[in-house]
Amino acid sequence: MRRSPYWPVVSHPVLRRVLPGLAVSALGDGMSVVAVSWLALQLAPAGQRGVWVAVAVAAYSLPSAAGGVLFGRFLGGRPGAQLAGWNAILRAAALAAIVVAYAAGGLGIGLYVALLAVSSLLAAWGSAGRYTLIAEVLPAEHHLAANAVNTTIAEFATIAGPPLAGLLIAWTNPAVVIALDAASFAVLALTYRLAVPRSAQRPEAPRSGWAGFAAIRRDRTLLGLLALSSGFFFLFGPFYAAMPIHVADDLHAGAALLGVYYTAFGVGAVAGGLATGYLHRWPLWPTTIGIVVAFGAALLPLGLGVPVGVSLVAFAVAGLVWAPYLSTSMALFQRVTPPERLPQVLAANGSMTVLAVPLGTVLGGPLVTAAGARGTLLLCAVAMVALGAVAAAVMTFRK
Repeated sequence: MRRSPYWPVVSHPVLRRVLPGLAVSALGDGMSVVAVSWLALQLAPAGQRGVWVAVAVAAYSLPSAAGGVLFGRFLGGRPGAQLAGWNAILRAAALAAIVVAYAAGGLGIGLYVALLAVSSLLAAWGSAGRYTLIAEVLPAEHHLAANAVNTTIAEFATIAGPPLAGLLIAWTNPAVVIALDAASFAVLALTYRLAVPRSAQRPEAPRSGWAGFAAIRRDRTLLGLLALSSGFFFLFGPFYAAMPIHVADDLHAGAALLGVYYTAFGVGAVAGGLATGYLHRWPLWPTTIGIVVAFGAALLPLGLGVPVGVSLVAFAVAGLVWAPYLSTSMALFQRVTPPERLPQVLAANGSMTVLAVPLGTVLGGPLVTAAGARGTLLLCAVAMVALGAVAAAVMTFRK
């Protein structure tokens, strides 16, 4: 155990007290993936349910892009634990308000969407706070392993949370699951407040609403990393639109097979997350670019019409390859960015990347209409390989 790259993370006096709170909150958020859409389904008018479900799901994440800009003047330069704790408090309060309104019989679909949007306003800063805390308390050689622990917890929650939420909703109602999510964020907020001593928090730096974007624009490495991440996530977006249609129309199967695909991806992602810490000797930039190329290559079989068994294995391999990306890209940000600017830069990065997948998903609709589901999957996989190849060429040229 002591030779594991994860030992300095799980044995650290601050992080070992924070990680249980992160795990509880991640499980709550994993359950909310189902509960948010299901409650919207119940509240929406009969003829508009599809639209309102999409709006509710978007409201639970997209406002964080605006929050990353709007609150920069007030939050930039704050210590990591404070940023993550404030996000947890806002999440807990807004989700609890949904539960109270539901119990009182006054929760309409408009109020529901508004409260979901409020709950997500500080999400970019919460993510920035988590990774900033890692940079504050650990030396650079342990950042990758700590990032991997963070992302693996989240990946595991996406496997365990949805089926647990389904069982709870069947026994009770989706508001109960949202109440549990609110409670999990309250636990996380309390964890940050009690587990991180003041000595682990650095002094505040000058704050500005656009400081993070300005820092990225001035640094070619950060700008290239943001462009790579945004393009990578954008090209993955159409898969959410194409996969259900591919399963239904091309494979002539039902929702159960679609669930098996996503489970295979999730299992691969958990395995990849656990393996990420052992990549600490690999050069970060080539590894990050290589992940993009390998991920696109792993998805090629889905667009080539291979048998289902082969495509399931390919999708699991894609999850395995996908998992280290966030950890390696965050380690690059942590390594390159001056410590006093790290929260602003990470929040700016989060504001941009949180938009990439939904925009790609929106693009997926016309792509599927024009090229078919399988053609869309193939096109996006090839585009990812090309994106990675271009990034590798740029990196080589700059040397």
